[in-house]
Amino acid sequence: MRRFMAIWFPHLLAEGMIRRRHELKDTVFVLAAPDRGRMCITAVSVAAQAQGIYVGMAVADGRALASGLQVLDHEPGMGQKLLIALGYWCIHYTPVAAVDLPDGLLLDVSGCAHLWGGEIKYAEDIQNRLKGLGYTVHIAIAGTIGAAWALARYQRQAIVLAASGEEKKALSPLPPAALRLETTVVERLQKLGLYTIGHFINMQRSALRRRFGAVLIDRMDQALGWKEEPLIPLQPIEPYRERLSCLEPIITRSGIEIALKQLLHTLCERLIKGDKGLRKAVFKAYRIDGEIRQIEIGTHLPSQQPAHLFKLFELKINQIEPASGIEQFVLEAPVVEKAMHDPGMLWHNHTLNDGRLAELLDRLTGKLGKGIVHRYLPAEHFWPERSVKEAQELHEQPATVWASDRPRPVRLLPAPEPVEVTAPIPDYPPMNFCHKGILHIIKKADGPERIEREWWIDQGMHRDYYVVEDEKGERFWLFRLGHYTGDQPCRWYLHGFFV
Repeated sequence: MRRFMAIWFPHLLAEGMIRRRHELKDTVFVLAAPDRGRMCITAVSVAAQAQGIYVGMAVADGRALASGLQVLDHEPGMGQKLLIALGYWCIHYTPVAAVDLPDGLLLDVSGCAHLWGGEIKYAEDIQNRLKGLGYTVHIAIAGTIGAAWALARYQRQAIVLAASGEEKKALSPLPPAALRLETTVVERLQKLGLYTIGHFINMQRSALRRRFGAVLIDRMDQALGWKEEPLIPLQPIEPYRERLSCLEPIITRSGIEIALKQLLHTLCERLIKGDKGLRKAVFKAYRIDGEIRQIEIGTHLPSQQPAHLFKLFELKINQIEPASGIEQFVLEAPVVEKAMHDPGMLWHNHTLNDGRLAELLDRLTGKLGKGIVHRYLPAEHFWPERSVKEAQELHEQPATVWASDRPRPVRLLPAPEPVEVTAPIPDYPPMNFCHKGILHIIKKADGPERIEREWWIDQGMHRDYYVVEDEKGERFWLFRLGHYTGDQPCRWYLHGFFV
């Protein structure tokens, strides 16, 4: 059975400003913005409202009612930013939270309330938490979005519950505006003496459509559950997501580790049943003060091993600051893949038992950072810069084999670096070369190996490569660019290092 919660913030902008500037609490202030050549009030504090100031009033009229009125500039988009932040905060109560501009949130709370001991305790907990953050709220839970929205705003109670299937009874005493109708439609209904939804909810639908348009019928159908109303969540629902609520706030590292181990164990059991393994996991901690702290890990292969995943998270747990305490933990696996049951032949002719190499690489990445581990594959090119490509996945297989007929350096420079060379005859190997101010005396050399440029890709001169060894036993890969012409010196380059 679907259940929806609507949360209405009647003083959203004013209370959001108070959270930013605490000295405004209990003062008479408003937010204002220019409108058709005059300053109009866009939000009022509770103290200002008590003196008869309301949204839409001119600032000059507001000052006439309250001589000490403080007028602050309205920031465009401030309400949306506040609702988005509050919506993400609500995700630890339900995975489906949506913004309802200009001053509300909509939550799909189906199957969530029992974790708090029932809907009334569930709503009270949310209300108390938001009150602790400084927000006044009205909350309603019903079987449809439309009914919850209407009850939160027009049933003047802090918390309202309506049983599923009883929406018509709950909506009947409310004014037509509770159906989220345009002002012109509401005015026409009231002119005909239809002051509550109950006055027309049982009227002939064709007559209502003819007089007031299809929008009225659609809104009634949505509120009564006869027509589906989409809810677009702030955050896509992760199919592999586990949560753990705490009886007491967690403030120690050991408590965080216990919660993480329990969540990993539960999540991995689900992954095993679904024949999946996670490639990315996010661990979130929801604090009492409303802040959210999170850490994430990635794996090179799909993993179902709680112990291994815990070791990766363990390196980052210090980033979670419990502050006054953590009340809930959430573990998500936003990226999962089919589990690999035979990780044996990951790399050409190298057996890997139980994915131990992948786990080692995961730990290195977790400790040293992303981009620290690289794997390279041969590419079908003769030109050295194009003969190697970086693998995108650990289990990616090469399309060709490594060339073994000629020696190639272990470290190939991304771009050849010019060097100064002394050669007795231009076509002979060099006697020495100078690279970055260091002179290398060549004792052994092999070559040349001519590599022609791939003309179907670009144009240019060929290269004559030499493998040389200096007096210290270090080996280098040098090349001369193009033919020796005699009218200009040859250009030599260093392109790689042998081990």
